[in-house]
Amino acid sequence: MAPPSPLASVVRLAAASRVLVLALSLLARLLFRPYDTSASLHPPCLSSPSSSNSTPAATPAAAAISSLAVWDGVHFARPAECGYEYEQSFAFLPLLPASLVLLSRSLFAPLVPVLGYRAVLVISGLVLNNVAFVAAAAYFYRLSVIILKDSRAAYRASVLFCFNPASVFYSSLYSESLYALFSLGGVFYLFSGANTVAMIMLALSGSARSNGALNAGYFCFQALLQAYDAAVQKKRPILAMQALITGVLHSIFIFIPFFAFQAYGYFNICLHGNSDELRPWCKAKLPLLYSFIQSHYWGVGFLRYFQVKQLPNFLLASPVLSLAVYSIVHYTKMLCQLFQSTSLHEQIIATVEERSVEAYERSDVATVLKSKFSIGPNYKEQEHTEIKKRKSVAAKSASTSLHDNCSTGQILKDDKDGCPILVIPFILHLAFMTLTAFFVMHVQVSTRFLSASPPIYWAASHILVSPRGSSKRWGYFIVVYFIAYILLGSLLFPNFYPFT
Repeated sequence: MAPPSPLASVVRLAAASRVLVLALSLLARLLFRPYDTSASLHPPCLSSPSSSNSTPAATPAAAAISSLAVWDGVHFARPAECGYEYEQSFAFLPLLPASLVLLSRSLFAPLVPVLGYRAVLVISGLVLNNVAFVAAAAYFYRLSVIILKDSRAAYRASVLFCFNPASVFYSSLYSESLYALFSLGGVFYLFSGANTVAMIMLALSGSARSNGALNAGYFCFQALLQAYDAAVQKKRPILAMQALITGVLHSIFIFIPFFAFQAYGYFNICLHGNSDELRPWCKAKLPLLYSFIQSHYWGVGFLRYFQVKQLPNFLLASPVLSLAVYSIVHYTKMLCQLFQSTSLHEQIIATVEERSVEAYERSDVATVLKSKFSIGPNYKEQEHTEIKKRKSVAAKSASTSLHDNCSTGQILKDDKDGCPILVIPFILHLAFMTLTAFFVMHVQVSTRFLSASPPIYWAASHILVSPRGSSKRWGYFIVVYFIAYILLGSLLFPNFYPFT
């Protein structure tokens, strides 16, 4: 019997990790009394709900299920049940609430008369998020193989992702699982050549979490590489301009869901609300509801969290922030070493050629649908010849730079983390989010805010296998950190105690 593929193993580990986290959370809920029991309260909707939505949670089982929505889970379930009633509820983007409504009215609709609509919404969210996490783990592995060019390193990083410190949020009524699914899946398809699918998935990530809009940077990176290759290597400025325009259009599309939701909030609060009590953000030149809510209701802002009383929260976030900084420094050093040996021009040209070959072999249809069309034997023969020709060109371009560096490790020495130039957008993305988490946000949120960033796990997996003595000690710390936060999160979070 053939051993399971690494991808299948990752899927099984991801599913096992969800079972573990759910079991620990339910056990903690049974053994300990929640700090705050207000989650079980069920005030009626302000507007008149439909009859299907107003079914009460009449049984103790229904009430117990409904109370599993804690912390932000309450705010995600409420719009799904009653719509966006309050100004502050617009801080919770619509993808998760809309998904809860869809599932509760279709797959889980037979449970509504038995448990009540709110309990079914919670069940829908738990099932959806745990399944989405398993799919996100699969995309994480496939993306890591493309970037790192090392299936073993990709597998190690994927195992760490499956048991990441923010695990409890991926199995709760939070948007982390959907964001990870669409952001990791979208970037995977982008690097696989399926640009249309990538654009749709990354746009959906922006309707799950506000930072999903930052994923437009990956399209910008791709467009800059293609434009440089067209202008410098191929001497075709028109083709370079076309690549830049395409990248801009893709990026704009990714921003559309987030800004469309902001426009929805503006029309509901500023235009259709009470004109005598017009909210201050409605009068702004750029009436952005999300930033106002974060600042007004939660005190989010530059250096506003730098208070002595918040020191415990900084300590709580220090492990993930330290690992993020290490990841940025680690890959920055790799880039410096690489560019000292080979020019940036050679790196870009080799990367574009390699990506073009892979995109040719794995088009949108081939990547997503895996469909085959019978066009004729001559076409297949010509297609095979063209692929071989382009592979030959890419191999010659990369022979003195990118390919040799990644396969032989002449530049990276004992580091086997793949082709660094492809890591650039990931590192820039992580650096921006790390600075935002430390200086602007509630810093304890960093654990889950950075949990879907691949470089953290890539760098951590590198530490775990490094032969250096200091790395072994840090590797032990990483393992302890991951395990401790899974246990603490599963104990504290479901019982409404502060975690992250």
